[in-house]
Amino acid sequence: MSAIWYECKVKYRKLDEASGMLKVKTEPFLVDAISYTEAESRITQEMSAYLSDSEEIKITNIKVANYAEIHPFENSDRWFKSKISLIAFDEESGKERKTNQYLLVQANDVKEAYDNTVSVMKDTMGDYTIPAITESPIMDVFPYFSGEEDDLERIQKFTELKDSVPVLEVDESLKSENEVTV
Repeated sequence: MSAIWYECKVKYRKLDEASGMLKVKTEPFLVDAISYTEAESRITQEMSAYLSDSEEIKITNIKVANYAEIHPFENSDRWFKSKISLIAFDEESGKERKTNQYLLVQANDVKEAYDNTVSVMKDTMGDYTIPAITESPIMDVFPYFSGEEDDLERIQKFTELKDSVPVLEVDESLKSENEVTV
């Protein structure tokens, strides 16, 4: 199952590095969730880790993000939106067709974002072009992690226990004559 990314705009107090004062900022973040409700819950939980208990956040907008894939890279601090045009040949009409996708790629500048996009696309079988790369306003990306690596192991144990319960078979000769079988 592929991830659904939600862009959540969050209004909160943030320390302005230039002035050293707390200022109210509205910034977009990306969360991996299965519904708007879960996205709201997750962004609230993720943002609470960065704020003190007395500070509040306000979620001003949640929308489904239009990203086919998200690619973080080490030692990078900004996110870039790469527009990829996949080129396919339509045999019926004899024309080339372009299908656009957007990737969110982490990099330090546009050139590095281009290089990272090319490295992500290197195993692509078809032809493609990169018509645009722009810096994204996304501040951070929060993918879903269950936090428990033994989830699969627990499910397997549960299934084994469930399947190990013996099925009770009734010996037909033990049934009384007055019993009605349904």
